[in-house]
Amino acid sequence: MKHFFLASILAGALALPAYAADYTIMAPAAPGGGWDQTARSLQTALQQEKISGNVQVMNVPGAGGTIGIAQFASQQKGKPNALMVGGYVMVGAILTNKSPVTLKDVTPIARLTGEYEAIVVPASSDIKTIGDLVAKLKANPGAVSWGGGSAGGTDHILVGLLAKAAGVDPTKINYIAFSGGGEALAAILGSQVTAGVSSYGEFESQVKAGTLRLLALSADKKIEGVDAPTLKESGFDVVLQNWRMVAAAPGLSAEQKKAIQGDVEKLVKSKTWQETLKTKGWADTYLSGDAFDAQLAKDISATEAVLKDIGLVK
Repeated sequence: MKHFFLASILAGALALPAYAADYTIMAPAAPGGGWDQTARSLQTALQQEKISGNVQVMNVPGAGGTIGIAQFASQQKGKPNALMVGGYVMVGAILTNKSPVTLKDVTPIARLTGEYEAIVVPASSDIKTIGDLVAKLKANPGAVSWGGGSAGGTDHILVGLLAKAAGVDPTKINYIAFSGGGEALAAILGSQVTAGVSSYGEFESQVKAGTLRLLALSADKKIEGVDAPTLKESGFDVVLQNWRMVAAAPGLSAEQKKAIQGDVEKLVKSKTWQETLKTKGWADTYLSGDAFDAQLAKDISATEAVLKDIGLVK
């Protein structure tokens, strides 16, 4: 009987799912913003889909993710259970902050999601359309203040591209960078800035509540269920998508990298993740391996060109 009991315990132990790794995910930003939401959504999906047994999220905010990436690259080297969320904003922040640590110092795994940018004003503003806002910008570029995320990030890039498309010198724009989505939102709602720029998801609840007026989106075509024109439809040839990615630590073997890519692929195809995308309004822009590496290189050089136009990179 004793042997049978022992055998059944062993059989039960063998039947438990074999988890790949107990991952730790760094969100190189304060809680509440897009990177933090992405990290916590990854945590939920990895655990619910039983890809990983125990997933922790840590926040290291500051300087558009460059403080986080520097810490991640130095402290997690060779650790196959360390992941970091990042994205397009980090590409610009690395350039503008002249960060000695870049995306070459980590192991990019996959692009995960994309979100279009939104331009908003407080509901009390006399600016009713994107045309009204651009007219003010043309009349006096410095008098129009824009509130958004870190300097050189996607929000800043969008304002630079819009100025250029409207025939305004991009170096004259008055852009005010905030370190987190919450701070930027408070400044926009409090009319401390003329207009606000961020991913649509960060403004959606205020737009629906009627406290913010949505002027335009940076999508290539009108988004179903969102009552606003695109910049393109409004006569400004600007399309921009803010993408988010996941990277692993530097110094991994090819096998370790492949195992992480396998886990991420399982995750993006999972029911939990697909439901998260719908709930958050994130587009599925999954791209992995060599294709992602090539796209990342393209995005880095395009961002450098825009930041030179704005005057943030020499």
